[in-house]
Amino acid sequence: MAPNKTASASGRKSAAKPARKDFNGGTYAEFDKDQEIKAYRDMLLIRRFEEKAGQLYGMGFIGGFCHLYIGQEAVVVGMQMSLKEGDQVITGYRDHGHMLATGMSARGVMAELTGRRGGYSKGKGGSMHMFSKEKQFYGGHGIVGAQVSLGTGLAFANKYRGNDSVSTAYFGDGAANQGQVYESFNMAQLWKLPIVYVIENNRYAMGTSVSRASAQTDFSQRGASFGIPGFQVDGMDVRAVKAAGDEAVEHCRSGKGPVILEMLTYRYRGHSMSDPAKYRSKDEVQKMRSEHDPIEQVKIRLMDKGWATEEQLKAMDKDVRDIVSDSADFAQSDPEPDTSELYTDILL
Repeated sequence: MAPNKTASASGRKSAAKPARKDFNGGTYAEFDKDQEIKAYRDMLLIRRFEEKAGQLYGMGFIGGFCHLYIGQEAVVVGMQMSLKEGDQVITGYRDHGHMLATGMSARGVMAELTGRRGGYSKGKGGSMHMFSKEKQFYGGHGIVGAQVSLGTGLAFANKYRGNDSVSTAYFGDGAANQGQVYESFNMAQLWKLPIVYVIENNRYAMGTSVSRASAQTDFSQRGASFGIPGFQVDGMDVRAVKAAGDEAVEHCRSGKGPVILEMLTYRYRGHSMSDPAKYRSKDEVQKMRSEHDPIEQVKIRLMDKGWATEEQLKAMDKDVRDIVSDSADFAQSDPEPDTSELYTDILL
């Protein structure tokens, strides 16, 4: 598979640019200045937002479970660069990054995390359950693997309606072992549904290494028995994700059925805020951060190409931090929902 389209900073398709083969044999999109800056800012927003969410959790403003996306930012940012208006996104409970990448406001997401009235689910969903019909974001789901079947249903609706929208379902290496995932694969290929299954393989399902929990650790081949094409992608490089996303989305949009993309990525924090992550060494985490950090890679390219100075990047970071600080201030001052909200949005 070789990409033949790139997206401008606004998301519109621009003139075709050739892809190139990098040192590890993967296909990497060639980004222009606007694309690099957009990718950098979008990933930085997710990183700073998650850092602040972790702080608020420690201070007691966020309750329940809270799963941070730090380290995996390139996956959702690169995929969003391949999608167009009308395409849907659905994911599991490590979902804050996906929300921000689809354009949901930092204020609304943080307010939901803190259970406030201005949150996307009116303070009733919390970290794992918020939605935005406007942004075509269909959750955040707390049941492991549930989003895969629901995302397949979104793809079925697209085909039934005769539009050219594509559904993107994100799930982890742990969820890839769930039975409903394979039922979804079977139906999607049988009916040639337009869906990209994005497996975010961060190496650890909760606290268990994939090598201890999965007989087949090449998750890109999980659909082989159904005839679903699958590809492993460098999920720490936004250009690789964009290149794979372009090809996968084009495959789906042209009526050829589903695609599986295994994103080889890594989370820097524990499974959730309550996980000390003692099942891996500090050296392992530090090595990934120093050699493969998705944001640092873009920063280096921007500076090496003369597309941004250190001062400009610092200014961008300050702007992002201001947005995140504003969202935290709003979330802490926004009132909690009235008790009457317990009886709204209930299907009887």
